[in-house]
Amino acid sequence: MKPQFLFPTWTRWLGLALFLVHLPVMHIWDIYHLHSYDDGNLFNLPYLFFIATVVLMVLGLFLIAFSREKIEDEQIYQIRLSSLRWAIFANYLVLIICLIFTNSKADYKDMLRLNLWVPLMLFIIIFRWKMFRLNRSLKEE
Repeated sequence: MKPQFLFPTWTRWLGLALFLVHLPVMHIWDIYHLHSYDDGNLFNLPYLFFIATVVLMVLGLFLIAFSREKIEDEQIYQIRLSSLRWAIFANYLVLIICLIFTNSKADYKDMLRLNLWVPLMLFIIIFRWKMFRLNRSLKEE
């Protein structure tokens, strides 16, 4: 079975590099600029830098999540589909709980920002955990 569209295997490492570059760069920027994103001007340097790093992070997670495995068969396709389903279920459960228990505009903005990367992160964690369990069970046999 040929999957409809997955990135080549090597793009997982490119995605990991983009994600890992994002983390220290964003934290160093935050230390020196102290969250100056919300001053009303959409084209100031801190806001553009924030957008660029978020795009790098999401692109990296997207490449990690949807890169092909070395051996892509029907079982891995089913694991991928099941992991995506559970990631979406968990994401919306967390989103609903957050919506019920928040009451300020700042909290809503943070929830939307989190909702940008949490589904991909949950999918990657669940998929990699299931792949780890599958490989471990195959080695035991």
